[in-house]
Amino acid sequence: MFSVMISSAIAGMKSFMVNVEVDVSNGLPGFEIVGMAAGEVKEAKERVRVALKNIGIVMPPKKITVNLSPASLRKTGTALDLPIAVGILTSMEILPPDAAEGILFMGELGLNGELKFVSGVLPSAMMAEKNGIKTCIVPKCNEMEGTALEKTSVLGFESLPDILEFLYTDERGRKMLCKPKKINPKDLIEKSCFDGPDFGEVKGQEGLKRGALIAAAGFHHFMMIGPPGAGKTMIAKRIPSILPPLTVKECMEVSQIYSINGMLSEDNPLIIKRPFCSPHHTVTEPAMTGGGRCAKPGLVSMAHRGVLFLDEAPHFSKAVLEVLRQPMEDKIIEISRSYGTYRYPADFMLVIASNPCPCGYYPNRNKCRCTEEEIRRYMSRISGPVMDRIDLTVYAPAVTLQELSASKQKEISSADMRIMLKRARKIQEERFRNLPISFNGEMSVKEIEQFCTLEKDAGIYMERAFDKLGLSARAYHKVLKVARTIADLDGSRHIGVNHLSEAIGYRTFVQTDI
Repeated sequence: MFSVMISSAIAGMKSFMVNVEVDVSNGLPGFEIVGMAAGEVKEAKERVRVALKNIGIVMPPKKITVNLSPASLRKTGTALDLPIAVGILTSMEILPPDAAEGILFMGELGLNGELKFVSGVLPSAMMAEKNGIKTCIVPKCNEMEGTALEKTSVLGFESLPDILEFLYTDERGRKMLCKPKKINPKDLIEKSCFDGPDFGEVKGQEGLKRGALIAAAGFHHFMMIGPPGAGKTMIAKRIPSILPPLTVKECMEVSQIYSINGMLSEDNPLIIKRPFCSPHHTVTEPAMTGGGRCAKPGLVSMAHRGVLFLDEAPHFSKAVLEVLRQPMEDKIIEISRSYGTYRYPADFMLVIASNPCPCGYYPNRNKCRCTEEEIRRYMSRISGPVMDRIDLTVYAPAVTLQELSASKQKEISSADMRIMLKRARKIQEERFRNLPISFNGEMSVKEIEQFCTLEKDAGIYMERAFDKLGLSARAYHKVLKVARTIADLDGSRHIGVNHLSEAIGYRTFVQTDI
């Protein structure tokens, strides 16, 4: 007998529907899986065979053929175990022919019939919703991933016998047997609190805090250069505490990436806070960009809509730093493999911390003994093209004893900074209401020309700065975007000389001081 089950597979960020076609017929006994199946998919025949045996169902000595359609797309992972098992039971006439109609199945089978965790449930459930599928059956530990969907019910089960009991039941009985859970992403985001490290714990470093505020308000790339112990890492770890909350759309985008990597759980079914990724400097190029045989998302995608922090950046490999150039500009990362080209979102805020020299104490010549050549070689580990893509560069001086001894009330807190940032965010929301961007840092040349209006004096100032500093076209646009954010923080409609001079100051530190 022939049967068709509905399942899905992941290709990059997209999930596509897979029709699991099962035929059980007379002939030479065998079990074949075809349709461009990866090794772990072909291994499903042993898991399914033993799982059915251990729940009391013996597969007949017949020819069993499973085709995964469309056969032109590669299928990976273990999520096809469950639809294959249900398809075989339907073809063996153990299940009624219409019992699984209109249901999408995903799940890995244990040898005892238990359902185990699989990755990619959220994008698969979203694909099912778009295609009008009302019910998805997944492992119990994956159930919460799909609870944010409005039109599709995602039902979680512990084992294959539980699913069979559900499929044997009529529609009314199914509703009583298993009630779908629902959550509202907007409510989760609103209830999430800023419980991380606070800027009020950082003594001194008002310049760094100001730079962090501007970077967070406009989602600009931010670099800090200073001696060891100046507070660069402390500042970076506190930036998420002032970033605006995720929107529902952004929440679902980021959660899909984490679902594909199998990093969602029952306790955290959605990513409701902006990500903060801080890889060690030994990270490899594939780990940063994404890769592997099937090219899963890397760190630049895991930091999507959040912060990618590189501490001691000159110690990262040259290749790792250089691969950031394209996603910093285009907000996406493309990975080409023999099975196809995958595109992942990579709209992150890059935060870099670096010492100014190998010993870390330049320009304090009382402590620094590095030669000019050593300093130049050290800083050149971060190439010019990468530096040109960084919007703000701020020097972090050593903290004095007086600053460390200052009372806590004198330090600006994350709550204070969020109040200042909120006004700038409202201005940007109004500005980009009808555009596919949210922050000043995402503006293209067209938006810069439209929204970065310079006052007359500011225009003259910009001309002089451009000629004197030899800014590139990219640097010119970066300055205007940062100046636009500074003006928004001041509540100014136009960009003035004071806004422009501050923005230029954040780009000239490396050129003039190191």
